Amino acid sequence: MADVTQRVLALLAALQTGRAFSGDELAARLDVSPRTLRRDVDRLRGYGYPVETRPGPGGHYRLTAGAALPPLVLDDDEAVATLLGLATLAATGSAAEGSVDDAATRAYGKVDQYLPKRLRRRAAQLRASLETSPALAPSTSADDLASLAAAIQHRSVVTFDYAGRQGATTSRRVEPHRQIHHHLRWYLLAWDTQRGDWRVFRIDRITHLRTSTSTYAPRPLPADTALDYLRQGLNRDRERVVLTVDAPLPAVADALRYQEAELAALDERRTRVVLMLDTWQWLLLSLAFLDADFTVHEPAGFRSACQTFGARLTNCG
Repeated sequence: MADVTQRVLALLAALQTGRAFSGDELAARLDVSPRTLRRDVDRLRGYGYPVETRPGPGGHYRLTAGAALPPLVLDDDEAVATLLGLATLAATGSAAEGSVDDAATRAYGKVDQYLPKRLRRRAAQLRASLETSPALAPSTSADDLASLAAAIQHRSVVTFDYAGRQGATTSRRVEPHRQIHHHLRWYLLAWDTQRGDWRVFRIDRITHLRTSTSTYAPRPLPADTALDYLRQGLNRDRERVVLTVDAPLPAVADALRYQEAELAALDERRTRVVLMLDTWQWLLLSLAFLDADFTVHEPAGFRSACQTFGARLTNCG
């Protein structure tokens, strides 16, 4: 019976991805025969899960949405990951009412009731043993995130008031395309209809969000991904820095944990680093704790500034 339960849970986990699976693909994934797969699908239907079956060539199994869909069933690892995810999200922001971090805090205390009985004790133990350090980040409205998600899905134009970096507030009318989570901030990539160009907005600076009845046609993104476009904007006034550090990759990664860096191990003792910086001082500040030699390959200005600073240190005292 335990094998049957585990097998059905594995089947449910696969179908809950929203994908359509062929019978052969599911049978191979679960390592069962087609006959056993059909029996397990019937078991899921008996539990109230609406599994759609399309027979014949191109046929598939798919879990369809339905009002009678039972609560989500989590396995052990998924339950732990859910709790840790909620705890991490709850530690960001100021827990303002209606914010994502406030919602995560409340959900963190309720998740037990959605777990199988066998996992509730483990969840309670994990919660009692866990502490998370607060991370300074602006609170973002959970309702705004959900409204923007719906607008993106239905291609609806939205309007809102936006507080810029200098504090000035402007009214915007945009076609929303993607929401991005990056460095504890939520961003919206949208086509600004008044300016006729792509813009990135901090969602925590959006107020009076309204969804209009106007719709828009999809546009090709201005970069491979919305995150790539955001990074291009964030790095616009920064320089590309390339260096070799005489330290193992894990140690370099720890020293640069607050920098968005590309790391590659040249061997067991040397690491190549590529990152975007606006001042060479940030580079020295991060590397000072490594106690390792390093060579700046580019840009030349960073390299000469580090050499000048090193000479100044040898002359102090």
